[in-house]
Amino acid sequence: MSNLSCTSKMADTTTPIELPVIDISNPHDPAVGKAMLDAAAKYGFLYVNSKGSDFTVEDVDHGFGLSKKFFASPALEKETCRIEPNNRGWSGMHVETLDPDHQRTGDFKEAMNFGDFKDGKAQQPLPPSLVPHEGEINEFAKLCNKTCNRILTLLALGLEIPEDFFTTRHDPVSGPTGSILRYLFYPSIFSPKTAAYKHDKDVRAGAHSDYGSITLLFQRPGQPGLEIRTPEGTWAPVPIVPGPDAGAYPFPPILVNIGDLLSYWTDGLLKSTVHRVVFPLAEQQSPNPQDRYTLVYFCHPVDTTELIPVPSEVVARHREGHGGIVGKVGFGGGAGSLVPGDKPLTAHEHLMSRLGATYGFSKDE
Repeated sequence: MSNLSCTSKMADTTTPIELPVIDISNPHDPAVGKAMLDAAAKYGFLYVNSKGSDFTVEDVDHGFGLSKKFFASPALEKETCRIEPNNRGWSGMHVETLDPDHQRTGDFKEAMNFGDFKDGKAQQPLPPSLVPHEGEINEFAKLCNKTCNRILTLLALGLEIPEDFFTTRHDPVSGPTGSILRYLFYPSIFSPKTAAYKHDKDVRAGAHSDYGSITLLFQRPGQPGLEIRTPEGTWAPVPIVPGPDAGAYPFPPILVNIGDLLSYWTDGLLKSTVHRVVFPLAEQQSPNPQDRYTLVYFCHPVDTTELIPVPSEVVARHREGHGGIVGKVGFGGGAGSLVPGDKPLTAHEHLMSRLGATYGFSKDE
């Protein structure tokens, strides 16, 4: 693990970071692919313009409505689908610890994970509150996957490799994937659920990089908290809506970040940036702080995919620029380059190692 401190000291927080907003309505435009590659290499984070996305306002509002309905349901109902080592199900307050080396206690959040659907059916137990909405959850996950395919196609264009290099390796028709649709609930600082919170010690979600290829994050206005670690070593808040004109978007732009696997694949060219979720100072000073709800889609390759560097001249030039040696990728792993004779790591092996550290699952589990 990294030696980054994950405490929420406000002195360590800089001004909000400015990230590009990219229109992905045409996923076959090389110029857009280049812009996306540049953003992914510089920041590891970017926005997708919600106006050119596959989602309607109703899709996103309904997704948040189902999330709130689930988290408001009785604990006994949530217990019927407690999280399993396959990363599917409900995790309660403090169950997940994203930065175990530095956190005093587990994350101040609850989560509900949905894995791959098959023929429109969930391959896991669903809680009573969500059973009637199985088809709607599946449809939202399909829209997320469609958006990820657009992004992966554009990144392939930017890397000057075949357009379908990544998408074919993320096709669930080829086998199971680690992709997860996740509902997240972070109670406000004055909620009874956060009574144990200690200022300057605890965070809503510990410092981490994401495990998969790319992540889609849907947020609600007025519910901030996400910060990313800058190259200078400070924490920078990420605005929910970039720029001064919130009215330019039907709903807040989708925040996209690069995960560890794309860093592996590109020998660290694409940044798997460390990030966390905090109780912002503004919320701590507000008389009416809001709970924070987010919808997240973690896009993972087919389990058997080998994590070897992509056949890209862009990646080769990056590698040469670093003397052929690429350092640690993201928060939890090494680079994609292999020592001669080493067996390539698979997507499933990487995911299981990260989940084991996060939840304390054993290797056998």
